[in-house]
Amino acid sequence: MDPDREPLSTRPALREGDPDAEFLAGYDPSRYPHPSVAVDVVLLTVVDRDLWVVLTRRAEPPAEGRLTLPGAFVGLHETPEQAAQRALLTKTGLRDVFTEQLYTFGAIDRDPRTRVISIAYYALIARDQVVIDGGAFRVRVPWSGETGGPVQVLDVAGTPKPLAFDHAEIIGAAVKRLRAKLWYAPVGFELLPPEFTLFDLQKVYEAVTGAPLDRDMFRKRILRSGLATATGTTRAAAYRAPGLYRFTGGAGA
Repeated sequence: MDPDREPLSTRPALREGDPDAEFLAGYDPSRYPHPSVAVDVVLLTVVDRDLWVVLTRRAEPPAEGRLTLPGAFVGLHETPEQAAQRALLTKTGLRDVFTEQLYTFGAIDRDPRTRVISIAYYALIARDQVVIDGGAFRVRVPWSGETGGPVQVLDVAGTPKPLAFDHAEIIGAAVKRLRAKLWYAPVGFELLPPEFTLFDLQKVYEAVTGAPLDRDMFRKRILRSGLATATGTTRAAAYRAPGLYRFTGGAGA
């Protein structure tokens, strides 16, 4: 059954001797207004030194034709986390993606249809898991550090594209969260394939922070942290084939 279309008769069966049984038997939930609860997922990847976000296009009003984050209403028989994974699978074809709850967006007028509260998540994938020319858009962050605020998204030609609802703000919140976590939690490795060069990793850090990093200092910091270990193999290249590394854990960079 579609979780978005489940019947409202979801009250659990009453157990004999339950002290609340009499109250619950006569309880009428329709006496109180209920907001709708949705999930929206900020699915990010890195191309060169830029953050890109995966978006879909709305096929119906409101905001018909505008770009939107993969999302869904939370079904009556699923958790928000399950709804987020469902949204990713049905709208991007991806499963088993690193996902973390981000923030709850509840402005009264954020959706013109009805009162909708959205639980936002961010998800991270490697570049080779997404088709850039089609469903992914470059993120332009107009603020520095962890200032926060809405962002812009650009197509492959560099043209800004309007977003539906408050999704520019939601993407901005995901960027702010990543910048805050990058140096003390190994979230950056979720944006890479299992084997990578240290230069690949540096480009991920530069994409997230929006600032260039000194190559030698970055390399020393990562190796000192114990987050990456050499595989003993190299990537084919015309000159000086770079060594490959894999994520091995650690306390942070």
